[in-house]
Amino acid sequence: MQPLKEKLILAGIEEIRNVGINDFSLRRIAKKCEVSPAAPYKHFESKQEFIVAVIEYINRQWDEQLEAVVRADGTDNYRNQLIKISVQYIRFLVENPHFRSIIMLKDDALTEEQIRLKSRLSQGSTAIIGKYCESVNMSEDRRKIKTFIVRSLIYGAALMLDNGELEYTEENITEIAKSIEREFDLA
Repeated sequence: MQPLKEKLILAGIEEIRNVGINDFSLRRIAKKCEVSPAAPYKHFESKQEFIVAVIEYINRQWDEQLEAVVRADGTDNYRNQLIKISVQYIRFLVENPHFRSIIMLKDDALTEEQIRLKSRLSQGSTAIIGKYCESVNMSEDRRKIKTFIVRSLIYGAALMLDNGELEYTEENITEIAKSIEREFDLA
C-alpha cells in the first residue's frame, strides 16, 4: 500500500498538471485521495512546502535513474555516460509526462527555493558535460554551447516523442542518441 504522503504528492502532480501551480488546491488533492481536507497539512505546513515536496519527489525519481545509468556504465568515459544519461532523461520525460509538467513550469510561478530545487534535475547531466569538455580541453564558451545544444536536443526530442511527431521506438531513440553523439564530434 502506498504511503499517504506519496499518494498526496502524486495527486498533487496531477493537479498541478491539470490546473497549474497558481490554481491548485490542497483541498482538491485531499478529496482525490479520499482523506479529510486537513490531512495534507499533517505532512506539509503549506502549499509552498507541498510544491517543494513535489519537486523533491521528482528529483529523487530522476536521481535514481541517473545513478543507475552511471553505475551500469561503470567507466569514466564521460562521453558515453553523457549520451546514455541524455537518452535516459528523454525516456524519463516521455514516460512521466506528469513530471514534465512540473519540470517545465514557468519560473515566475515558483519561489526562489523551488526554482533552485527544480534546477537540480539538470545538474547531473551538466556535470557530466563539464567533465567531458574538460577531458578534451574544450573551452568554456564551447562547453556552454554544447550544453545548450544537448539540452535542446533532449527537450525537443522528448516533446516530439510525446506529441506523436516522432514515434517512441528504439530505432528513433537510437537516432536521437546518434544526434547527441554527433554533436560532440563537431569542434
